[in-house]
Amino acid sequence: MTGYSLRAATTADIDAFARVIRAAFNVTGDPDPTDTIRTVIDPARYTLAEFDGQIVGTAGILTRDLAVPGAVIPAAHVTAVAVSATHTRKGLLRRMMTEQLSNAPEAIAVLWASEGRIYQRFGYGLASQNVTIRADRRELSIRGTAGAGTGTLRAAVPSDVLKELSEVYSRVLAGQPGWSSRDDTWWAHLTSDPEKHREGFTATRAVLYENAAGAVEGFTRYRVRNEWDDNGPKGEVNVVELVAATPDAHAALWRFLLGVDLTRTVVKGLSSVDDPVFHLVEEPRRLGGKVGDGLWVRIVDLPRALTSRRYAAPVDVVLDVTDALLPANAGRWRLRVGAGGALVNCTPTDAPADLSCDVLELGAAYLGGTKLGALAAAGRVQEHRPGAVAAASTAFGWHVTPASIEIF
Repeated sequence: MTGYSLRAATTADIDAFARVIRAAFNVTGDPDPTDTIRTVIDPARYTLAEFDGQIVGTAGILTRDLAVPGAVIPAAHVTAVAVSATHTRKGLLRRMMTEQLSNAPEAIAVLWASEGRIYQRFGYGLASQNVTIRADRRELSIRGTAGAGTGTLRAAVPSDVLKELSEVYSRVLAGQPGWSSRDDTWWAHLTSDPEKHREGFTATRAVLYENAAGAVEGFTRYRVRNEWDDNGPKGEVNVVELVAATPDAHAALWRFLLGVDLTRTVVKGLSSVDDPVFHLVEEPRRLGGKVGDGLWVRIVDLPRALTSRRYAAPVDVVLDVTDALLPANAGRWRLRVGAGGALVNCTPTDAPADLSCDVLELGAAYLGGTKLGALAAAGRVQEHRPGAVAAASTAFGWHVTPASIEIF
């Protein structure tokens, strides 16, 4: 590591570290000074690696909250992790990640992984999965009259209805583990829609669902790509997101998307594995769902993380945890959860361990989607007291499967 140093970024560094990121992810062109991503980053939360005064590595954090089982808590949203090709295989990434996690004030960190094998080395566990839907809409219909009730749909330009979008999203956020908070700046960034980023699609459109009293209960943002062949129209609807506070809103918005004229395919990434649409349509196989990995979670402050969420059932369990990167997390911890999944206490203990695992497995289980029982079956959680895996797996679970609604 001779010649390398780490420091926090400044505003003056944005173009330089953006070039490192773009090169690492094989993105062509120079950084765009008008890109709205610049409005949501705090350069001071970006760790830069320098070699002889030149930036050769980055690891950033976006300051946002994350919905977890029963709560919304601060979470380090890790992003823009990159090392220049001529400086890889030197331990630089480990040094940046260690520096980043050691200084993060949040109890957990979360990221999307370009490759899962990279971040498991740093204690990140696969905490959620997402489904990409590629539906043949000609073969699909909504069962019965779901979504065809007394509510109405209203078309709008997304940037013109930010207040309504934000209010519905905030209403739904707390009940959706894996969703991230959005302030006004984030909404402006997410609804920015420069033509150069549309890749042949129309400008993004919005449709709002209003109940009989005129209150907005859901919305979808989508765009359409026009395409024809000798047999006629074969356009594609690309669903940016669908947010619904009620079952009626959810069904009505899907009924609309599956009925857009002159299209044949509806594509929606970042769906949950238990998205209600799979139970709304008559032939769910035609939704063409494909499961992929979603959010990866890293426990940064173990007792604070475990006491910041709620649990599905009472439990009293001693966890023997290893953590090579953040030694303060290592050791035996007694987790006690009372009735209703609250009254959480997590303290160091010398009592015999009921379960043992690495911090990675606790991160994987943190959002309630990855079961400790499944990790035990894979040999990654060891049971030392009969019944401890079943009890802990039930407690760490949650009635809503986690999924992220956006890539950051």
